[in-house]
Amino acid sequence: MPVQYDGVLAEHAAVRQAVGVFDVSHLGRFDVTGPGATELVRRQLCNDVTTVASGRAQYTMALNDRGGIVDDIIVWRYADDGYWVMPNGTNFDEILGRFVDNAEAATTVAAVRDDTVLIAVQGPDSPRVVEAVIGVMPGRFRVIDGEFAGGWFRAGGTGYTGERGAEIAVPSESGENLFEALLEAGATACGLGARDTLRLEMGYPLWGQDLDESTTPMEAGLGWVIGWDHDFVGKTAVSRQQDNGVPRALVAFACEGRTIPRHGHQLRAGSSTGEVTSGNFSPTLGHGIGMGYLAPPIEPGTQIEVEIRHKWVPTQQVDPPFIKT
Repeated sequence: MPVQYDGVLAEHAAVRQAVGVFDVSHLGRFDVTGPGATELVRRQLCNDVTTVASGRAQYTMALNDRGGIVDDIIVWRYADDGYWVMPNGTNFDEILGRFVDNAEAATTVAAVRDDTVLIAVQGPDSPRVVEAVIGVMPGRFRVIDGEFAGGWFRAGGTGYTGERGAEIAVPSESGENLFEALLEAGATACGLGARDTLRLEMGYPLWGQDLDESTTPMEAGLGWVIGWDHDFVGKTAVSRQQDNGVPRALVAFACEGRTIPRHGHQLRAGSSTGEVTSGNFSPTLGHGIGMGYLAPPIEPGTQIEVEIRHKWVPTQQVDPPFIKT
């Protein structure tokens, strides 16, 4: 996926106002099937996949023993004992290896990334475009299978922009046909730059910036991702934070005018200090927005300042998302 095709602002607007299409084939995906598949997914990931039925998707995380986020992950449950586990591209090998190492003999764990293409269609007009190309639009966090161009497709009502959308997987040999068909149906090709501004406007975290192996779901404000009624790697550590509180917490804030916070800028709020993990100009709002961690955690409404060009700039604390879609 390139940074941009015709420009970040135009591509961002296309997704918010109409429909955009992203080639996200770099994202990881592997198949977990057979007896023991469900228990393997439950043990390795902190959300409880048994709370969603076959034909549903779930947002979850792989944690380490300290409760740190090894990756945030989407799971497509396409059958009772059939799952696509979809980690971030940079963590694909680690998460795949973790599942392979812990699988029972009767459980099959198989990579499918190299043999498939994954295309994300996002925007308020995405149902029309998706239905025109594959004949059906999956509901939000629903998973469906079907036929495309003489072969198969698997699609989920998931995405990373906050808009209605679908992510569609097809065999590699059908990938170009799918992408071109979506463009012909009216979608705008979009790149990495727009994907980042779109997710930031929703307050969606980015692994490697807002999330990492030293950050827990509790610190990131993502405790809702944890299914407490099952055993999983890292449960003891996050349970301790649930009982005793966190040493730092993720905050979101907005700047006035065209001041733009960037990753690595320093933050402060009273006696709390930290730094920006994600920051950019919001094309929808017309001003800078950002997220970062402050230690110790602050009270809602506390004045947050960000250091930009050696000057401390006041901001307004925001409860994400920054925009409503």
